[in-house]
Amino acid sequence: MMPPQSHSAGLTRTGRPRLLSRDREESLRARLVARDPRALSELIDVASPWLLGLMQGMLHDRDEAEDVALETFRIAWDKIRPPPAGETAVGLVPWLLTIARNRAIDRLRTRRRRARLGEIAAAGTETWVPAEEPDEAGQAGWHVHTEVHRALAALPAEQLEVVRLAYFEGRTHSEIADRLSIPLGTVKTRLRLGVGRLRERLAGLKDWIV
Repeated sequence: MMPPQSHSAGLTRTGRPRLLSRDREESLRARLVARDPRALSELIDVASPWLLGLMQGMLHDRDEAEDVALETFRIAWDKIRPPPAGETAVGLVPWLLTIARNRAIDRLRTRRRRARLGEIAAAGTETWVPAEEPDEAGQAGWHVHTEVHRALAALPAEQLEVVRLAYFEGRTHSEIADRLSIPLGTVKTRLRLGVGRLRERLAGLKDWIV
């Protein structure tokens, strides 16, 4: 369900609706800094559908996506501060995305460690069942998914592979080099080129995701 119109007033430079208008974001930030719990409730109401959609896209698990979203809001509440004098504050939406992505990557790494231990301990092999695809179209920010998927699909296969491993599975450069049996320098070059292409193709989304 899309947030109410009053929650998304204003347009980005690309002409798309904002998740938060500039005035409302500034007001919410000031109230969060002042420890107003109603401001946190409003932020959760506005950003939860969008954040859940993105986290399901990374984790492919509804329960974990909800856990990460809740943890993201808790961290934001604990860490919100006014910007240093003379500096512009990072937007609330990009800040939430950064927190959530880091938490999701931590969970993906934990999954891999558990899977490795399970492989060592298991007497046989397990059948892999793909996770149910989230209903991304029913989430706020669906156009972000669409544009990102298109940009990823346009990458050369070797660049797409390292970008996927680094950003969607949270693997380190060394882990990617071992996984693909290629030099570490090649991993860094492919990742740099791939991310550069994505930045060019997704420049129109900078009001949402950077």
